[in-house]
Amino acid sequence: MLMRSEPFTEIHRIAQQMFGSPEAGTWSRPSAVPIDAYRHGDELVIAFDLPGVDRDAIDIDVEREVLTVRAERRPVDLGGDAVAQLSERPLGVFARRLFLGEALDTEHISATYDNGVLVLRVPIAEKAKPRKITVAAREHDDAKVLTT
Repeated sequence: MLMRSEPFTEIHRIAQQMFGSPEAGTWSRPSAVPIDAYRHGDELVIAFDLPGVDRDAIDIDVEREVLTVRAERRPVDLGGDAVAQLSERPLGVFARRLFLGEALDTEHISATYDNGVLVLRVPIAEKAKPRKITVAAREHDDAKVLTT
């Protein structure tokens, strides 16, 4: 259903967790976005952590079965007189690319953003939902049955 994102993004994300990320992500080299994914009934729910990102700075694309989420966290505008005393919040571009399987209906994805969490809901495709198969009785033609 949901396939892991490309391996280099995973390696970069793990390195960020272990060693921190001293540089901001750029459009050509974005920082990884942490996510959680759940199956909830007939949909896949994916939550992306994007604290401090304006809703207008989030870009979501689906091409074929690849979902891409990009966002940019900009510095707080305090005017020209502000001098940074401490700067720990990561800034820059964040992105995550996920490979969705054919079992998901990418035509009907919905997105909400609240308290710094982007939640995407991807319905399970009708063809992938479990269904019952009825078993029909086999018809016998008694004339063709051979006895020895």
